[in-house]
Parts: sequence; structure tokens; C-alpha cells
Amino acid sequence: MAERPEDLNLPNAVITRIIKEALPDGVNVSKEARSAISRAASVFVLYATSCANNFAMKGKRKTLNAGDVLSAMEEMEFQRFVPLLKDSLEAYKKGQKGKKEASEQKRKEKDKKTDSEENDKSREEENEEEEERMEEEETKEGEGEEEED
Repeated sequence: MAERPEDLNLPNAVITRIIKEALPDGVNVSKEARSAISRAASVFVLYATSCANNFAMKGKRKTLNAGDVLSAMEEMEFQRFVPLLKDSLEAYKKGQKGKKEASEQKRKEKDKKTDSEENDKSREEENEEEEERMEEEETKEGEGEEEED
């Protein structure tokens, strides 16, 4: 766990970006206000995690899942955020699925390319071997003709 309470705070850059996205242009936020928002956000995350962990423990699991978090949000009386969170979770899953499919497609293309290169190499090797055989035969034929002369 964290050694100091400050270790539990969210990164300032993240907090600043969230604040800027939430407020209209031209609104300034003092350093003290950013610090207070950061602490409040960290406390909220810890509380939500603790509640979600309780749901996981009731299910005799050590791993928190999205359902635990959604249940925790309802228990914490943040029901109005649950539909938005479900939509965000679905979008995240679709994004991950898309990344996975793209990764698999890249791997398949790479495998095809590798197979094609290997086939090209084996063809080249066969051609080289054939050329060597032909040269050997020509050399043998040439030696045979010299012996006759």
C-alpha cells in the first residue's frame, strides 16, 4: 500500500486536464482548488474501490470486475452515473476488441509474408541447386569430350 497519503493522489496533469474539460473556456482554477479536487477525487476512488472490493468478497473473489464497480456506484448512491458508465465500458470493450482484431490481422499478414518469403527462399535454393547440377553435368560432359580427343 502507499507509504504516504500523497502517494494516493491522482497525477496533477490528469486532474488539470479533467478540470479543463469540465469547465467552460476562460474559467480559471486556483492551485488550492486543483489540490482540493485532486484529494477529493483520490478519496472517491479509494471509497469506490473499497465498496467494489466488498462486492467481490461477497462473491468469494479476489479480483474486482466491472460489475462490482457498477454495484458499488449504486450502493454509494451514484445510480444516475451507472448508465453512462455502462456505455463507457461498452465503448472500451469495443475498442479493445478492435485492437485485438487488428493485432491478429497484422500477425496473420506477417505470417503470410513470412511463408511467402520462405517459399521464395526455397524456390531460390532449388533453382541454385538445379543450376549447380547443370554446371556439374556440363563440366562432366566437357571432360568426357576432352578424353575422346
